[in-house]
Amino acid sequence: MNESFENIIPMLRRFAYSLTGSNADADDLVQATFEKILSKGLPDDVEILKWAFKVCRNVWIDEYRSLKVRQNATQAPELQEQAVVEQQKQYESQELLTTVHSAMNTLPHEQRSILSLVALQGMAYKDVAAILEIPIGTVMSRLSRARNSLLNLVRPQELEKNT
Repeated sequence: MNESFENIIPMLRRFAYSLTGSNADADDLVQATFEKILSKGLPDDVEILKWAFKVCRNVWIDEYRSLKVRQNATQAPELQEQAVVEQQKQYESQELLTTVHSAMNTLPHEQRSILSLVALQGMAYKDVAAILEIPIGTVMSRLSRARNSLLNLVRPQELEKNT
């Protein structure tokens, strides 16, 4: 079982990075994912890879929601003086990669997760649908919207020339 987990760590880490946009946060997310898998155990007759992606996505959603609650709490007027907001941004040296990364972060998390599973992980639509527990048609629709949104954000001047 450990050998299987070792093989999926790089794929899971890339997925986690696509969700978080930060190496440190991606590492934390992967660790939290494995902690959850190991503490709860694997269901019978489940593919480890699909299960790990599903757990990772769910852990990220839980953390994202709790972060929103904490941010809303710190923006309360009575707490603003105490709030210290630190933002870390890590960008690659290549301009296009930086632009794509920024554009990915603007996508809704539903589109971002599908795009990263299909484009970065190379997963089939049916596998993505199973991981996210949505119909294949929804995967295709969200993927199409994500690709169009990215194109609009990354190369808006090209779209203007074509219209």
